[in-house]
Amino acid sequence: MSLNSLPVLETALNHRSIRRFTEEPVSPEMLAAVLEAGRASSTSSYLQNASIIHVSDRQIRRQIRAICAGEGGAGHAYVEHCAEFLVFCMDAARHKALAPEAQTDWVEVLLIGAVDAAILAQSVVLAAESLGLGAVYIGSVRNDIAKLGALLGTPEHVVPLFGLCLGHPDQDPLPRPRLPLDTLVSENRYQAAAPEVLEHYNEEVKTYYRERSGKDLDWAQQVRNTLCRPVRPFMLDYLNRQGFIKR
Repeated sequence: MSLNSLPVLETALNHRSIRRFTEEPVSPEMLAAVLEAGRASSTSSYLQNASIIHVSDRQIRRQIRAICAGEGGAGHAYVEHCAEFLVFCMDAARHKALAPEAQTDWVEVLLIGAVDAAILAQSVVLAAESLGLGAVYIGSVRNDIAKLGALLGTPEHVVPLFGLCLGHPDQDPLPRPRLPLDTLVSENRYQAAAPEVLEHYNEEVKTYYRERSGKDLDWAQQVRNTLCRPVRPFMLDYLNRQGFIKR
């Protein structure tokens, strides 16, 4: 395969989520390459507990877009119109097929599947960005996870976790500020972030949003918007019905 890719460190440090794409298709060679990169990812206990559903049917994409919209709005247009849309699943169905006695209903199995799916997806994204493609994760597919599962035909022991839009970028956004490295990395024992460091970061995020879009938004408000309300409380019941975390 003769595709030209950027160095991995340069690619990783230049990451931005892309939400506007050109109409140029992703070549079959590029798509195959990024999927192979995902296939080579690390996996816990060699279980290979994840799967990808490539959604090429525009009618299905339109319905997924509606799921992402939730109770209002038009949803993410790029879910419907990006060149490629992938859904990453945790998948214990293969294990049950080979070993019906496999116990998939432990919380640890759920964690293994979610971690495997995330590692698989990040390998795909890193490879895609190294080839000049853009990407954005879509967690709002879980707004109605039962409907999503029905649309995609996911059987028991398979749970669709998140989507991924891929395509050629039609924008060049500024990277969002990330937490300082010393708030993410501790030496030997966990060390909580200093209040003044978090406050400085909060102001940095506020400046970013003000300059980018005129919004009066900081990181603390971003956290409140997500975590100060019920967060998809139906997930537990769905996971139980799919054969996970019954114990």
